[in-house]
Amino acid sequence: MKIAVIGTGYVGLVTGVSLALLGHNVVCIGREKFKIEKINKGTSPFYEPGLDNLLKKVLTQKLLQATNNFQKAVSNSNIIIIAVGTPTIGNRIDLSAIKTISKQIGKELRNSSKYQVVVVKSTVVPSTTEKIIKPLLEKYSNKKIGEFGLCMSPEFLREGNAVKDATNPDRIVIGQIDEKSGILFSQAYEDVFCPKVFTNLTTAEMTKYAANSLFATLISYSNEIARICESIKDIDVVDVWKGVHLDSRLSSNTLREGQVPGIVHYIFSGCGYGGSCFPKDTKALLAYAKSIGVETPIIKGVIDVNSAQPERMVDILKKTLGNLKNKKIGILGLTFKAQTDDLRGSASISVIKSLIGQGAKVFCHDPSFDLAGDKRELYGLKINICKTIDETLRSSDGALLMTAWEEYTKIMPSLFKKLMKTPVLVDGRRIYSARTFLKAGVIYRGIGYSG
Repeated sequence: MKIAVIGTGYVGLVTGVSLALLGHNVVCIGREKFKIEKINKGTSPFYEPGLDNLLKKVLTQKLLQATNNFQKAVSNSNIIIIAVGTPTIGNRIDLSAIKTISKQIGKELRNSSKYQVVVVKSTVVPSTTEKIIKPLLEKYSNKKIGEFGLCMSPEFLREGNAVKDATNPDRIVIGQIDEKSGILFSQAYEDVFCPKVFTNLTTAEMTKYAANSLFATLISYSNEIARICESIKDIDVVDVWKGVHLDSRLSSNTLREGQVPGIVHYIFSGCGYGGSCFPKDTKALLAYAKSIGVETPIIKGVIDVNSAQPERMVDILKKTLGNLKNKKIGILGLTFKAQTDDLRGSASISVIKSLIGQGAKVFCHDPSFDLAGDKRELYGLKINICKTIDETLRSSDGALLMTAWEEYTKIMPSLFKKLMKTPVLVDGRRIYSARTFLKAGVIYRGIGYSG
């Protein structure tokens, strides 16, 4: 394929080289003459281990060149990748370069008789591609989506490891405005064997920020722990992390082939964590840090966010049903997680208290209760413990999925539709397909779902 990459900086050049290595004819478009000359001589304008050797290789094979001839490079390409800078100025993203390039691309698309796909590789905040880039492309091309394609595919390049990340990616996220756009762009990576995640434009944009913010949070959290260690005699945070890093949920050293680190199971949005450890340990650490004069805003934030999650479940339900007084609400799952009968710190208990406080009639089911034949009192709460899922859902005005028991994952949307008075489901663990449930006539709601 013929690919134009607009930008000869870090993302643009590394992306261009990696695509050329796949056999595509790549043109990297830049403005600064000295950069273009360096690239065409096989020298990167910035340092990145291994990049110069690969650059020389694709230049020798005549698969890549750098140019400042914007019009020629863009008009000759099947795919046009935007990889210009999006710096932060005054704590806000600067999209001036993105806007300028979008206008220029639009003008070239106006004169093109072939179908071309524009791909945003630059990091942009959610909705930028849909609400800023797309209108500019359509305005200046005098064409509509369908006459040209549009994708958003974030980069996940780590400086110092960018060559490996680009040539051996662990995933490729393709946000597409329509299927035709995504199919054509994905063909550029048909020889790359890694998961390809197809989604919409805004989700692709958010994925980049979610990934970077996660790792930034882990670093800052690590530094908060370091602050505490600095205030206690005879603790070295390096030794602390040695003991933490060997946890099989974090380390690949203890994994069998085909397994993934268990940490991925914690990177899911839902109604909150519970159990006997996380709630008490985070609170205890916060209190201890405070007692020795150390501020830990991240740990406090973790607790605050988690404490608010159960009430969000109730708020989502109220936005759909309105007043909850005398409404029958079915609760699927009482334990803080599946495969346990532990109710300590369970989000379900907080949700039930809130529902009762608003006059709702609460009916609950949990496999651990059935398995044990258990008739435990739930903290003196006036609820109905049901033996079956059917009994819980029958004639209910709404249902909340609180625990990801395997038994619940097998429930078909038709059961909610058949048994419930109003088939409203709030999925607190996101174990169901929103599209499938909505198609079946269930009013599907969930943590982190805006549909």
